[in-house]
Order: sequence, then C-alpha cells, then structure tokens
Amino acid sequence: MHAEAGDRGARSRGVTSESAGRRDAGIQGAGIRDAGSRRRTALRRVAAYTAAGSMSLYLMVKIVWIVLELRHGTADWVLLNLVTVVMALTGITLGLALGQPWGMRVPAWLVLPFAWIGSGFLVSLLPYMLVSGFLEREPAAPGDGAAMPAWEAVFLSVGFAGMAVGLVVALPLYLAERWPHAFAGRVGRPGPEAGRAWAALPAAALAVVWSYWAAGGTAGLDPAALGGWDANARVLVGDGALCAALAAWSGWALSRRGGARTPLWLPMAAGFVASGSLFAWGSWKLLWVLLPGVYRPYEYRGVAVAEHALAIVTGVAVLLTLLREYRSRASARR
Repeated sequence: MHAEAGDRGARSRGVTSESAGRRDAGIQGAGIRDAGSRRRTALRRVAAYTAAGSMSLYLMVKIVWIVLELRHGTADWVLLNLVTVVMALTGITLGLALGQPWGMRVPAWLVLPFAWIGSGFLVSLLPYMLVSGFLEREPAAPGDGAAMPAWEAVFLSVGFAGMAVGLVVALPLYLAERWPHAFAGRVGRPGPEAGRAWAALPAAALAVVWSYWAAGGTAGLDPAALGGWDANARVLVGDGALCAALAAWSGWALSRRGGARTPLWLPMAAGFVASGSLFAWGSWKLLWVLLPGVYRPYEYRGVAVAEHALAIVTGVAVLLTLLREYRSRASARR
C-alpha cells in the first residue's frame, strides 16, 4: 500500500513537473515572440523616420526652387513645384504615420491609398535607381546656367532613395502588423473563386510592350520625339515593364488553386507595390499627356493615352484582387 501511494505520488509529481515545464515553455515562447515583435516595431519606426527625414531634404530643395521661380516669374514651374511640394508633404506624413503609434489608429480608407500610391511612385523606382547609376551621363556644358548645384542633386537623390528604401522596410511591417491575415499562410484558392486571373492579362500585355521598347524596339514611338530616347529612358521603361510583370504574376499567383508553396506575403507585397506603380505613374503621365502643349511623350499621343489609361485600370484591378484575397482569408478565420 505504501508502495502504491509512492507510485501515485511520483506520478503526480511527474504530471506536475510536466505541466510546469509546458507552462515555462509557453512563457518562454511568448517571451521570444514578444522580443521579435519589439524588434520588428523598432525596425519599422527607424525605417519610417528615415523615409520622412529623407523626403524632408527633397522638400527643402523644392521650396528653394519655388522662391527662385517666384523671383523670375515663371508661373508654370511654380505650379509644378507646388504640386511636388504637396506630394512631398504627403510622403513625410505617411512616413510619420508608419512609425508613430497614432498611425495604427488612422482609418484604413485614409492610410492605404496614400501608402499604395506612395510606394507605387517611389519603391517601384528602386531597380531604376540601381541600374541608372551605372549609365554614362553627358557632362554639363561649361557655363551652362541650367546646371544643378551639387547640393541640390545630393538632396534630391537622397530624398528619393531614402524615402523608397524606408518604405520598402516600414510599409510591409506596418501592413503585416495591422492586417496579419493579408500576409500569413500560403497562396492557393479553393472553390469557384480560383482561376480568375483576368487582371493579370492587361498587366502582362503592358509588360510585353514596355519590354519591347526597353530592348530597343520603336514601333508605336513617335520618330519626331526620339531625341532623348537614350539608354536612361529605356531603363526607365524597363523598370515599368518589371512592375507590370510583377503585377501580372501577383494576380496569377493569387488566383491559383490549392497546393501552392509560395508564401502569401510575396504576391501580396509585390502586387501592392506593382499595382500602385501602374496606377500612380499611369495617372501622372496621362495628366501631362492630356495637357496641351506641355509635355511631348516618346510615344504617339494616341498610343500614350491608351497605354497610361490601361495602366490605371490594371493597377486598380490588381488592387481589387489583393483586397478580395484578404477579405476571403479574414472571413475564413472568423
């Protein structure tokens, strides 16, 4: 009887020890997750403040330009620089929202459009910035009064690159922290919603056309406007082709049926930036194409209008695909 009681006591102590071990392991795991969350939050804030600070340098240059243009009375350039000042202030505000605690309380309908367009304008240009740095540039002519001072060039370059790099880091961390269902898991859609990749088709068409132009093709381009059609211009078009290809891949990947191994965050993040690029740059270029006598595109004007209008529609379509994917997964987890 004493032996049986001893066995029961030993088993009880074993169960108690096992429960305590599980509790300790759970506490340790929670501590590791909390430490990882704190590190991601700190990284997000540093990147967001870097983005806002970098764009402040760009803003300084634009303010100087406006003051100088006001003295010389060139109203068109003053208006253009005022538009870019508003865009810079919006970028600074976005950077602060991604880093500050109050940014987590900003309504989604307010923060997402600015994040989408801002990343589309700047993050999508990172490949172009990297490649264009290796291109040879023609030196400025001696005595050219239009040559940009060195400090202005540095501030503009740091402003664009710093904002873009900051958004690359801060924006995904912000989105993943606030809307985790949009990035958790693997791609693959069961049921009737799978296979609807129609948004990928116009994106793929744009990628083909822009890749053709970047490779040196001239069909659809206006021969009278090709004076500045150099390697830098083709690299810029190639950057647009890359964004269009990523948008097409994102729409296709999110429409596939189950069984895929691709992490969900890859097509969601790539599609968010790429669709924002199609919409933002398409809208910006279409605006200037439609203004009479202000901007002459490399393409025939009709081609440019159709091209940029298609980019706008495609960007919205891919974004709707991302939102549908998020809502589907969020409702499935309830």
